[in-house]
Amino acid sequence: MDPLDLKYLAFLGDAERHGRPEADDMRLCFEVLALASAIDRACAARLAPHRLSEGKFVLLLLLRDAPDGIAPHELASRAGVTRATVTGLLDGLERDGFLVRHDDRDDRRRVSVRLTEQGRTIAGGLFVEHGQWIASLLAGVTPSEREGVGALLRRVRDNLATPAEDIPVMAVCHAQ
Repeated sequence: MDPLDLKYLAFLGDAERHGRPEADDMRLCFEVLALASAIDRACAARLAPHRLSEGKFVLLLLLRDAPDGIAPHELASRAGVTRATVTGLLDGLERDGFLVRHDDRDDRRRVSVRLTEQGRTIAGGLFVEHGQWIASLLAGVTPSEREGVGALLRRVRDNLATPAEDIPVMAVCHAQ
């Protein structure tokens, strides 16, 4: 069975039926997307038994090394999410007993977020476990293969920053 999602197979099938020369490049791109999606799903499945999402896990890791706490707006900035998103994540973590919010004694408008003992325990243990799992995904990959894949992915990412201006979007989307 093809590991590609049906949406990718439909797009790829159309390109192949019409003899598009870029079909092989499209397949590789779709394989990268399918792999990223599979890793995301596996990550979510590994964190779910701990009542964590990837976003909550990131906040636990950020808070792990901040015994004096971090302000919610600073957590949002460090995690790369909006303040509204961080508020929802913090609400869930607080509800599950992983953190507490503390009001500033001098300025009640200010709040800092700190891990509870339960939060510190799970953050520390899961960080090690998660790192080992990520490393296991590359089991059997040689250092030179790793370097080659990394170089390829960086080149593709660079291509995103400098799109081909000579290919109109409509031509790509409606090519037959």
